[in-house]
Amino acid sequence: MSYREILVHLDAEPASAGGNRRQQYAISLAAAFKAHLTGLVFDLEPVVPWVGLGSLPADFLESLRQETTEAAQLAAGAFSSAARAEAIEHEPRIVHARLGAAPDHLASQARVSDLVVLGQRTVERTLEFQDELIKAALFESGRPVLIVPYTGYDSFKFERIIVAWDGGREAARAAHDALPILTRTRSVEVLVIGDRSIASRSENPGADLALHLARHGVNATAKRVSAADIDIGNAVLSHAADYGADLLVMGGFARPRLRQLILGGMTRSILDSMTLPVLMSH
Repeated sequence: MSYREILVHLDAEPASAGGNRRQQYAISLAAAFKAHLTGLVFDLEPVVPWVGLGSLPADFLESLRQETTEAAQLAAGAFSSAARAEAIEHEPRIVHARLGAAPDHLASQARVSDLVVLGQRTVERTLEFQDELIKAALFESGRPVLIVPYTGYDSFKFERIIVAWDGGREAARAAHDALPILTRTRSVEVLVIGDRSIASRSENPGADLALHLARHGVNATAKRVSAADIDIGNAVLSHAADYGADLLVMGGFARPRLRQLILGGMTRSILDSMTLPVLMSH
């Protein structure tokens, strides 16, 4: 079992430090699996603010469109150069789209990939846009999503991984989707937090999953920790830091609210405060 096709979303700003690290992280992951890597960059239609009376000059609008197109082309070129340097199969893919349509384009591309690599949202960029990309990939593509923090990580490691386990459907899906990684990892810890989950009701929480993973050749152990006075998301991240984890594997949750999908509490907490890459499935 392996990843043969990986998709990474590229920022259309070549100077984006977080975007460059995400690109290198995806390249190192593709190199480890000898996978084909597609770099998706959006050439977004400029969002023009309403200016009251009249309309903006046509040459001004054309200038904005040209700037976004050139930025996307630069990002695609930088991706190809970096991928060629590591001798991996790759394809830069520029998609022209309106801002609101970009998440659907991403989900569509993700459905024909084994894994999607996205970036953590940052205050420097449009938070709502980044959230929509993550939600589209996680809840609409049917594929696992690996989210890279904007600081600290530019290469993948097969050293220590935590699988957050509550015994539920989403967590089971994430653990299975991560098997290509887990089978290559030196040490995997199945982590159960507190005593409110399905998994915590067993005599030895997490042991069943650890045994299941071991039958796939994974060096896995089970661990249960108390959430104490902090929320579960922060408890997971705190333990991950103590464990020295290189990756967190977990289910991604959402709450339906009218027709809008809202990220669940633990998912939101992890994405806001993540200090290590996180692989999520739904």
